[in-house]
Amino acid sequence: MAGSGLGRTQTAMRQGLSAARDGASAAKERMGPAAQQSREMAAARMLALRGWSAPVLRQAAKYVETDLSPKMSSMLAQTADRVEPPRPARRGRKAVVALLAGVTAAGVAGAVLTRRNAAQEAEMMSDESTSDKADSESADDQVRSHSG
Repeated sequence: MAGSGLGRTQTAMRQGLSAARDGASAAKERMGPAAQQSREMAAARMLALRGWSAPVLRQAAKYVETDLSPKMSSMLAQTADRVEPPRPARRGRKAVVALLAGVTAAGVAGAVLTRRNAAQEAEMMSDESTSDKADSESADDQVRSHSG
């Protein structure tokens, strides 16, 4: 009995499978043209939707760029100003800058004075060498006049 029940079950299953295949094939034949028509209609509607949405997206982008963005930027800057902690006072910075300026001024003044003194000494040396030459020439003249 067990063998005959299994055989009947297998036969029923084969018949059911065959009926399902036949039904699917018939549904495909009936639905194929309708599915193709649906695809074509969906493609046409998507194209129309894209044609409508592109200008709307451009308009939205222009609004964000010209109107919304400056407002958002201003709001964010104000919020940042409110949130930022107060900066600590820098008392020593001015003193350091003033000291540095004083040292720099003293260095420049020293360099100027050193160059001026060097120029004066060079001038004095050249004057002395000219006067020494003149003195030695006059001494030679005096020696010649006495011996002559």
